[in-house]
Amino acid sequence: MRHNTINRTGPLGPLFILSTLGFLTACTDAASADKASPEAPADTAFSSAHGYEVDGQPTDIKIWPKLTLPHQGDAALEQRVEQLLATMTLEQKVAQMIQPEIRDITVEDMRRYGFGSYLNGGGSYPHNNKHATPEEWINLAEAMYQASMDDSQDGIAIPTMWGTDAVHGHNNVIGATLFPHNIGLGAARNPELIEKIAAATAREVMATGIDWVFAPTVAVARDDRWGRTYESYSEDPAVVRDYSRAIVEGLQGAADKDFLSEQRVIATVKHFLGDGGTEGGDDQGDALASERELFEIHGQGYVGGLEAGAQTVMASFNSWHGVKNHGNPYLLTDVLKTRMGFDGLVVGDWNGHGQIPGCSNESCPQAINAGLDIFMVPTDAWKPLYHNTIAQVRDGTIPQSRIDDAVARILRVKFRAGLFDKPSPANRPLSGKTALIGHPDHRAIAREAVRESLVLLKNDGNLLPLMPGQTLLIAGDGADNIGKQSGGWSITWQGTGNQNHEFPGATSIYAGIADTVKSAGGRAVLSADGSWDEPTLPDAAIVVFGEDPYAEGNGDLDNLEYQRGNKRDLALLNRLKAQGIPVISVFISGRPLWINPELNASDAFVAAWLPGTEGAGVADVLFRDADGQVRHDFTGTLPFSWPASPQQARVNFQDADVKPLLPYGFGLKAGEPSTLAGNLSEDNGLSQLKVTSQTLFAQAVKAPWHMMMGAQLGEQQTQQTVSSSIQSNDVVTLKSADRDVQEDVRTVAFNGQGRGWVGLQGNFPEDLRAYLEADSALSIELHSADAIESPLFLTMACEGQCQGKVALHEALNRLEQQWGTVSVDLRCFAQQGVNFAKITAPVALETEARMQIDFGKITLVPGGAAEATLRCPDA
Repeated sequence: MRHNTINRTGPLGPLFILSTLGFLTACTDAASADKASPEAPADTAFSSAHGYEVDGQPTDIKIWPKLTLPHQGDAALEQRVEQLLATMTLEQKVAQMIQPEIRDITVEDMRRYGFGSYLNGGGSYPHNNKHATPEEWINLAEAMYQASMDDSQDGIAIPTMWGTDAVHGHNNVIGATLFPHNIGLGAARNPELIEKIAAATAREVMATGIDWVFAPTVAVARDDRWGRTYESYSEDPAVVRDYSRAIVEGLQGAADKDFLSEQRVIATVKHFLGDGGTEGGDDQGDALASERELFEIHGQGYVGGLEAGAQTVMASFNSWHGVKNHGNPYLLTDVLKTRMGFDGLVVGDWNGHGQIPGCSNESCPQAINAGLDIFMVPTDAWKPLYHNTIAQVRDGTIPQSRIDDAVARILRVKFRAGLFDKPSPANRPLSGKTALIGHPDHRAIAREAVRESLVLLKNDGNLLPLMPGQTLLIAGDGADNIGKQSGGWSITWQGTGNQNHEFPGATSIYAGIADTVKSAGGRAVLSADGSWDEPTLPDAAIVVFGEDPYAEGNGDLDNLEYQRGNKRDLALLNRLKAQGIPVISVFISGRPLWINPELNASDAFVAAWLPGTEGAGVADVLFRDADGQVRHDFTGTLPFSWPASPQQARVNFQDADVKPLLPYGFGLKAGEPSTLAGNLSEDNGLSQLKVTSQTLFAQAVKAPWHMMMGAQLGEQQTQQTVSSSIQSNDVVTLKSADRDVQEDVRTVAFNGQGRGWVGLQGNFPEDLRAYLEADSALSIELHSADAIESPLFLTMACEGQCQGKVALHEALNRLEQQWGTVSVDLRCFAQQGVNFAKITAPVALETEARMQIDFGKITLVPGGAAEATLRCPDA
C-alpha cells in the first residue's frame, strides 16, 4: 500500500509535511506560535482555512456545500448563551466538555464536577444490572440531573444530559422495541417509515428520562467485510441522505413542527467522516477516498441530517489519508463548522481522542484544537483528562477562545433542547410511562418494517408464499432465537449472551410462523437440527440460519464466505434437500455474504437481515392467507450488491467494472421467476489454503464459542455465561478493559478462595482435528503486572469430560510484566487424551491461587507448533 501524506500550509507561513505524527507536531507548533504572537488571535490556526494537500492535490473547500440550517440566528438564545458563558469558571467550562460513562462515575462525582453530559455505552446499565427496570433508568437520570443542578458551591446550575446508543430502538433496555437494523431498513426504501421508527424510539427513550440519542449512523459502507455494514442503510448515498433527514426529524421533530419538544430527543449524526470507506473494511481504519468522494459518497448523510436540524455530530474513529478524524481541524472545523455552517456540538467517540498519535485517553489538546467539543471519556481516564485540559488552557496549549467556542456550542444545544426550561427527567411528560417501552403501536411499526425489509433472492417454482395449512418443519439455530435475529447492539453491546426471556413481548421468527400456521389449521414443528421422526415427511422446511450477533470491530472479516471452513448450515440444507423436502432458507445477516452453496441447496431464499424483536413480520410475508391470496408481497430490494465470490468485498453499483451475483436494487416479488441458476459456482477460490488461522477471541468471542466463567469452593461448583462487561462469582471477577481499542482485552482477578476459571465453550463439540494435523499452536496474548508465584493453567476440554492442561505461569513471568504472546503446541493436549474431533472448550485459564492477569487475542495458528513457547516432551 502506498504511503499517503497530507500537507499543510497554514496562516503561520511554513509548510508542514504531515505524516500522522507530523500533523500533531504542526498542531502543537501552531498553538505555540499563537501564544507567542500578540498580533494573532489565540486560535488563528484553528479558525482559518488550513490549506491541506491530499496526495499532492490541494483540498478544495468549495466541494462542500454551504447549508441553510434551521434554528440559527435566534438572537435571544445567543444572548442567553453569552450571558451564561460569561459567568462560568474555567473548571466549569471544561466540565461541560467531559462526558464520562455511568460505570465510572457516581452521583457525587456529578455534584462535584458538574459534567455537561454522560453516557451509557452498549451493554451498560444502571447499577451495572442488565435487568434494570425502566424505573431504575429514570431514577439514575433524575439523580444525575439534580446533582448537576446543585449550585451550592459555585452559584451556577447547568443541567447535564444523558446520551445513549439507541441505534435500532432503545436497545439497552429490557423490553424495548427493537427495529430492524439499518441495512434492513435500507431494503425497505421508505423514508416515511423511518421517521415513524425514529419517533417511536424517541418516545421509548424519553420514557426512561434520557435526553440524547447517538443516532443515526449515516455511513455508506463500501467494503462488506466491515463489521458495521449492518449500520449502513445502503451503498447508495442518496438513500442514506434521505434516511438521515427522516430519522433526525423523527427523533428531534421536524424543524417547522415540534422541534425538540417534550416528546423528542436530541439526535446525533455519526460518524464524521468516511467510516464506511476504510481500506479493507477495517473498522477504525484509514479512508483513502478523494475529497470529492468523501463528500459525494460519505458526506451525503450529513447534508440530510444537518438540514433536518441535527444538533450534534459524532467524530469517527477512522482516519482520512492517515490523519485521525478526532484530530483533523480541516474536517471538524473548516468543513463541518465553517463551510457547512454547523453550530451544534461535536462529540467524540469512545476514547477516540486517545488514538491520535501523541495523545492518550488522559490528555489530548490536539482534539480540542481540531474542533472536538466534548470528550467521550469512559473508564477512569475522565479525571486526569479534566485536570490536564484545565492545565493546557492555562499554559496556552489550548486557546481560551477554543474552549469558549466549544462550551457555547454545548450550551446552545441545551437551550435549543429546552433543558434549562423543562422539568427534571422524572417529571417530564413521557418519563415513567413504562407502558411506552415495547408499546404495541411501536411493535406494529417494527413488524411493518420487518415485512418491508425482506428481500426474495430465489423462488424456484413460485414456492413462496406458502399456504399456511400445511405441515412444516422449522429448522436452524436462528428459528427460535430472538437474540440472533436482533443482532449486535441488542441489550448487550455485541448482542451476545442473551436469552429469549430477556426480550419480553418480542416474537421469534418461529413463533410468528407457528401462530400463522396454527391459525390456519396447519402444523409447525420446531427442530433446530432438522431431525424429523414422523413417518410422513413435512410439506416443506423453513430453515432460519445466519450470522451470530456482533458489533463494531468484532464483525470484521477477511473475506465474505459464509461459515468458511465449517459449513454446518449447508449440511443441514443438503440433508433436507436429499430427502426431497422443499427447502425455504431465511438468512439472518448483517451484510451480503457469499452463499452460493446455500443458494444451490435452497428452493427459495429470503434475505431477512437483522429483523429485531418482531420476528412475526417474517411470517406475514412467507405465507398466503387461508384463501390463497398474497397477504403481504415481497417489496424489499437489495440495499447492497450481492457478491459473486468471497473475495468480491467491494461491489457497489457505482463500480462499472465489477459484476455482482445480484445487483443493487434486486428483489423478486411473488410470482416472478427466479433468475439464479441452481448450479452456482461453489468454488471459494481458497482451495490452496487447507487450514488458516482461526481467531477464538479478539475484542469479543468469535462464533461458535461463548465465554464462560466458573468457580469451585469445596464440593460446590458453579458456572455461568459471561453476559456483561463486569461479572463476578465467588472466586473470579472478569472485567472488560481497553488496551489498543475499546474493550479489546479482559482482566481476570482470582481471589484465591477456591478454583476459578474463565474460558471459551461451544454449544456443540467442534472438530479441530485439522489444526492438530497442521502442527498448530494455541496462541494467547497475556499480561500480568506482578510476578506469578503459583500455578496458572491453560486448559482444553472435549466431549466426555476429558481435559488437558499446561502450566503457563513460568512462561508468563518470562514476559517480565509486559504484554506478550504465549503459545502452546496442540500436541501437548493430545498427549493428555484430548479428542480434537470433539472439542467443547478450546481454551480456559484456571488457578486456585490469588492473582490478576489480562488476556487479549486468542488464536489457533497452523504451523505454529515448531516455534511455540511451550512444547511437549515427545512432540
